[in-house]
Amino acid sequence: MSAHAHEIAAGERFEFGKNWSRFLAVLNDERIATAETSLREMLQTGDLSGLSMVDIGCGSGLFSLAAKRLGARVYSFDYDPHSVACARELRRRFFPDDPSWIVSEGSALDPPFLKGLGQFDIVYSWGVLHHTGAMWEALRNAAAVVKDGGRLFISIYNDAGKTSRRWLTVKRLYNRLPRALRFLVLWPSAVQLWWRPMVGDLVRLHPFQQWREYGRRGMSPWHDIVDWVGGYPYEVATPQQIDDFYKPMGFSLERMKPAGGAIGCNQFVFRKG
Repeated sequence: MSAHAHEIAAGERFEFGKNWSRFLAVLNDERIATAETSLREMLQTGDLSGLSMVDIGCGSGLFSLAAKRLGARVYSFDYDPHSVACARELRRRFFPDDPSWIVSEGSALDPPFLKGLGQFDIVYSWGVLHHTGAMWEALRNAAAVVKDGGRLFISIYNDAGKTSRRWLTVKRLYNRLPRALRFLVLWPSAVQLWWRPMVGDLVRLHPFQQWREYGRRGMSPWHDIVDWVGGYPYEVATPQQIDDFYKPMGFSLERMKPAGGAIGCNQFVFRKG
């Protein structure tokens, strides 16, 4: 049994890849365009031609695809074999046999593997490094593959104090329950996360409008809920902690987008050198 499979069986890790596999069934041009917009806005450019990007923890492969469509040479990898399969499926659909998009299995906690990849103009890891079980180590490893003058684009869950600790308990419980009983955690969590938008839509006489129009980073609302509730291991940090961590390594903060809510992800773009 692989290390990944052992962690799943022990209830110590969420099967992100299987959730992404289901997401591919609802992936469409609009969601891909939204992902491209997310990259353009944070990187402040719509043209990645001539640049190399590594997607650490590529998940569904959506943002690797977006980067390819913007012109980048892309290396995608993930610890979860199902996520690797998702990214390979998107490569097959949109860029078959393209040697400038490589997809492989690997870990952000494996320095020899990362060293073998070389360095990149853009190191991208959205909502991943806080799920490794060793977030600060993963953050350091990600920095090592950024070229001088290159950029590091990461997102990390915001430290919301007691709220974050409560969600840690929910996530741990979800993963340790038998699969047939996980709905006992998932459905109440979904209600907690969405009741305010739902009530607001009803008051405005537009029921389910926000659910139908949900397009955060190209995701679907239900797959995002499952990803959030199940997302374990789970670590958090304040924006200041992330900035203080990278400054001594020679990184300067170019752009930061705070979490949309207390429990969301803070997004950072750092420049090396």
